[in-house]
Amino acid sequence: MPHAQLTNQEEAMKILFYGAGVIGSLYAARLQDAGNDVSILARGKRLKDIKEYGIVLEHELTNEQTTTRVKVVEELSPEDAYDLIIVAMRKNQVSAILPILSANKGTPNVLFMVNNPSGYDDWMQAVGQKRLLLGFPSAGGALEGRIVSYILGSSRVQPTILGEPDGRITPRLKEIFSTFKQAGFPVTISRNIDAWQKTHVALISPIANAIYMAGGDNYQLAQISEALHLMVHAMGEGFQVLRAIGIPITPAKLKLWEWLPEPIVVALLKRWVKTKHFEIVAVHHAIAARDEMQQLADDFQVLVRQTSIATPAINQLNSYIKPHQPDKFEIARA
Repeated sequence: MPHAQLTNQEEAMKILFYGAGVIGSLYAARLQDAGNDVSILARGKRLKDIKEYGIVLEHELTNEQTTTRVKVVEELSPEDAYDLIIVAMRKNQVSAILPILSANKGTPNVLFMVNNPSGYDDWMQAVGQKRLLLGFPSAGGALEGRIVSYILGSSRVQPTILGEPDGRITPRLKEIFSTFKQAGFPVTISRNIDAWQKTHVALISPIANAIYMAGGDNYQLAQISEALHLMVHAMGEGFQVLRAIGIPITPAKLKLWEWLPEPIVVALLKRWVKTKHFEIVAVHHAIAARDEMQQLADDFQVLVRQTSIATPAINQLNSYIKPHQPDKFEIARA
């Protein structure tokens, strides 16, 4: 997807990406190509690869490959100053860097692009309410050697989400929105990012756990009728939990999943599950980030325990998070 360079009227942002995986690399490269001053924090082999080869992106569907040179740093010092720090890490990894972010006082904006259904108190305490921003990426893929294979989400299905903790649409949020849009990302602003995040986990946790149930093979998953039905039931249970604690289903269009008859929802899921798109955006992350999926399932259970909602489908799918090989009975059930 082509993206435009900043015009003379637009000011480049100085951005640090904390995290050099698929999301950090993809967003860093595109924002750099759009004329921003981007650095990325990396370590180990990833640090060496970016220094030597740059960020190499390859679109999963078109095989188009690009290389972008960005500045690489090994740490964030208290005296470092950026316009924006973007945290692109797994939920279970973030707590380890909060003291580092807290010590850095020279950066006015810290955007966490991280799955999080459990609220933002720890993040707010670390960076302060005035600096905290929230969001979620619109992309998926895998890091294969030094190459980031990726696919972008769409504005219709899931754009990049941005939001203030209190739901306001502020000048800084508008500026970041414009910066992302200029770099070619579909992007939108949410007035209730907490509800969006909780709803997202209610959806993706059952999907990931069904992938584990099928042994990590989405084409096999499409043949396991029980797993597809469990996904639908678990999503419905998750929505019930959110409503019980006063969280609106966000975005509202997702309520359609509850209004449609179950056979239709299952048929739609089956059609999506056996596509290359599902493999890229769902399976790759589920396999690479099993520890995060465990964390998210545990976080959602905290919400469940605040209600009297029964969640048998969620509970059954959660049992597949820990690595195991599906037995023949599981695979045969179609």
